[in-house]
Amino acid sequence: MIKMEDIIREGHPTLRLVAEEVPFPLSEEDLALGEKMQEFLKNSQDPEMAEKYGLRGGVGIAAPQLDASKRMIAIEVPSLDEDSDVPHISTVMYNPKIISHSVQQACIEEGEGCLSVDRHVPGYVIRHARITITYQDKNGETQKMRLKGYDAIVIQHEIDHLNGIMFYDHINKENPLYAPDGLQLLS
Repeated sequence: MIKMEDIIREGHPTLRLVAEEVPFPLSEEDLALGEKMQEFLKNSQDPEMAEKYGLRGGVGIAAPQLDASKRMIAIEVPSLDEDSDVPHISTVMYNPKIISHSVQQACIEEGEGCLSVDRHVPGYVIRHARITITYQDKNGETQKMRLKGYDAIVIQHEIDHLNGIMFYDHINKENPLYAPDGLQLLS
């Protein structure tokens, strides 16, 4: 079971690496890692488990955060958008790629957090409002998903980890609350 002490923190060199593609068929190690990542997210969202093990709540985690430089992310996002095509995202994605995105930008009004960052970093983390991604599931099948709003932001945050990018890299250094024209603020 993954606990908070297993998650590396900002400043660790693995968080700045571009992660390696995951080969298929999956090794037992990669399959087990994906399952443990998914289990961590579910446990972190369960009030009893989170309290018992001191887990911070998370909706996504990337393998590099566990010091494994592999292109794997786990997502556990209850949809906040009633119109969403995807009512709940609960999956492990191998080799995810953003294949298209909107021109419109969005951000979470109160900012983003990260399991690898133990401090509040104020500012708008500007991302694409809508994205289309492809990824491989645990069987090696290619999947395609269209996402918008909060769901799209979560996926972009996790894919950034695979490319050595931290969420605060997107915050305008001179003006952290800079909002370009047309920015969609999500509360």
